[in-house]
Amino acid sequence: MSEGPNGIQDSRPGGAGPDRADATGADGPQGDPYSWYQRGLELLSRGSPAAAAQILERAATAEPGSRSVREALARAQFDARRYLEAADNFRLIVEASPADDYAHFGLGLSLARSGDPASAAEYLALAAAMRPDVKHYTTALHQVRATLHSRTRGGPSGPSRPNGDATGDKEDD
Repeated sequence: MSEGPNGIQDSRPGGAGPDRADATGADGPQGDPYSWYQRGLELLSRGSPAAAAQILERAATAEPGSRSVREALARAQFDARRYLEAADNFRLIVEASPADDYAHFGLGLSLARSGDPASAAEYLALAAAMRPDVKHYTTALHQVRATLHSRTRGGPSGPSRPNGDATGDKEDD
């Protein structure tokens, strides 16, 4: 498995499309919560985050206190672009284990992708402070801060002025 551009986990084999295998039988997934967790990880690693999330949701319901299941579910939800749900699951991990830098990072990325860069910056800053040696933590933090800066300044180079006047003091005739 390798780290993807989103920073969460991208384990899709190069050039292979997502596996469309159904993760469940007619009455739900077969086996016990550990089997569901293993199958969910397998689906996630094969590039099927939606199927992985489906089976991992069942495992999380059966084992709500399992940090491993909750983290795998959050990663699957993130990769399936279900950012608010991923944020909820990463938040549960952060609340249970405030020193978990990866959970702070995942929560920050999920919040950023769901459109809340201000909250995202808080969690990404914590992750980067806990593990300053992890480059993708600081990179994500810089990107979110740049987004916030851009929004407060009106764009990457500041507010646009039709007449080129940077002060914005344009007189109307």
